[in-house]
Amino acid sequence: MQLIDIGANLTHDSFDRDRDAVLRRARDAGVSQLVVTGASREHSPKALALAQAHPGVLFSTAGVHPHHAVEYTEECDAEMRALHAHPEVVAVGETGLDYFRDFSPRPAQRKAFERQLQIGVDFAVNGVGKPLFLHQRDAHADFMAIMKQFDGQLGPAVVHCFTGTREELFDYLDQDWHIGITGWLCDERRGAHLREIVKNIPANRLMVETDAPYLLPRTLRPMPKDRRNEPSFLPHIVEELARDRNESTETAAAESTATAAAFFRLPAVGS
Repeated sequence: MQLIDIGANLTHDSFDRDRDAVLRRARDAGVSQLVVTGASREHSPKALALAQAHPGVLFSTAGVHPHHAVEYTEECDAEMRALHAHPEVVAVGETGLDYFRDFSPRPAQRKAFERQLQIGVDFAVNGVGKPLFLHQRDAHADFMAIMKQFDGQLGPAVVHCFTGTREELFDYLDQDWHIGITGWLCDERRGAHLREIVKNIPANRLMVETDAPYLLPRTLRPMPKDRRNEPSFLPHIVEELARDRNESTETAAAESTATAAAFFRLPAVGS
């Protein structure tokens, strides 16, 4: 079983002490490729550097999360564009809107989101925009409105770490966007509704991710003492997802891997 973790925050300082061991455990668990999330001016270059150190296995995104939207200046835009010139950077983001925490003012979030969508348009290949790695929480209406401004210009999009409602899910699927499912699925307090609606996601729109070190699956046994999530736990999420979709783990793994490889335009493992 080979898996692709489409979202792991491997530049997080909690991995500084044992990052190589984390990657070995991921490989041993069947996670053959990972996309390292870049979500700020500080961490997007680090994500690229990590991908360059592990060619063919790690790839990265480059972007500014809405929590950090106030840092999205002209200089920041230039920095992001320079990062996207590197082939290891396979998607724009993490970008989007987060009205749940409002760590940045909403006008700043919207402006940063628009600027990064424009990067996706400008870095099109053969007329197809660069893949987008998107975040949306409690901002659905504004999120959809901003995406609509770019109708016909954007490349493939994934709403990563999907935790939303059935209505939001179908809005995204109606746009042919992809959905990233995390260990939130395993949270009986907040994610129970996902168990019902994940079966509605077409296989060619469904991908899996850990969002490590966050979102440790609550059904994982044994639980790590430090409560840190890591990519080697991705098979557990796939097992839970497969059960909820009434399919075999092997089917869920193969289909999500094929979808992720096509979405991010990844080379075959070992090539």
